[in-house]
Amino acid sequence: MPFLLPVSVTQDNVLQLEKDGLLNLATLQTVDCIQLKEFDSTVLTVLLAWQKKLQAIGQRVSVQNAPEKLKVLAGVYGVAELLGLQ
Repeated sequence: MPFLLPVSVTQDNVLQLEKDGLLNLATLQTVDCIQLKEFDSTVLTVLLAWQKKLQAIGQRVSVQNAPEKLKVLAGVYGVAELLGLQ
């Protein structure tokens, strides 16, 4: 079962979101962005934090249904390949 991102990911909720994800580490292998509509670069910080945690145990994040804006943002920050968002 994938980890479903909320509609909005901003600095107001990113820390709680990161904690929620880490409590459900097994579900982080697939992160579904189908609901994600409002976000800024903080969404990248949480995805990268999860990626780092998973890499430590030999796994990685797979991001599904990424909005085009997220792909562009990841490209601008140079992390698109790391997150599989090319």
